[in-house]
Amino acid sequence: MKKNFKKYSDKELLKLIRSSDKRESDAAFVELYDRYALRLNAYCFTILNDRELAEDVLQETFIRLYQYADPSFEGGSIIGYLIRVARNLCLNIKRTKKDFISLDDYDLSQTYEINYENKELSDLVMISLDLLDEKSKEILTMRIFNDMPYSEISQIFNITEARARYIVFRSKMKIRNILAPYFENVPKTKIK
Repeated sequence: MKKNFKKYSDKELLKLIRSSDKRESDAAFVELYDRYALRLNAYCFTILNDRELAEDVLQETFIRLYQYADPSFEGGSIIGYLIRVARNLCLNIKRTKKDFISLDDYDLSQTYEINYENKELSDLVMISLDLLDEKSKEILTMRIFNDMPYSEISQIFNITEARARYIVFRSKMKIRNILAPYFENVPKTKIK
């Protein structure tokens, strides 16, 4: 009988990856990949602005999970671990990469269907993200796009939770100010 790996917790799947049964190990790894690959790829793309590099970092992150993750993993969540690994890989790439993508060449990669108006708004938001400093951009991306708790963000950046909350708040305000001219004639709605 085939196991339903969707019912397993992340930590249980991590233990199964170390199983001596190759099929069980592979299936557990695929389940973790399926759970987090899209969110992690979106994070990497947001940081790197390069689709191919983001995919490379995504693959390298999961390779490291498969090779090095301890089955007795006790720290935080698996997505938190994956983002820490991906963040370090992205930062290493950014340190060595000196060229930047111009706004003329900017193309937002979407992994889901989106109507034209939402795509245009999404493009504007992604471009405004690029106008934030790197730390603010990363923290906002972790919180908004990956729904990471402030406690994990604060651990990754070695800051207090209050500081992480402030950075997210300040970043949202900057983005609102950047996008304000695009919404001058639009009726006011509550923005979360």
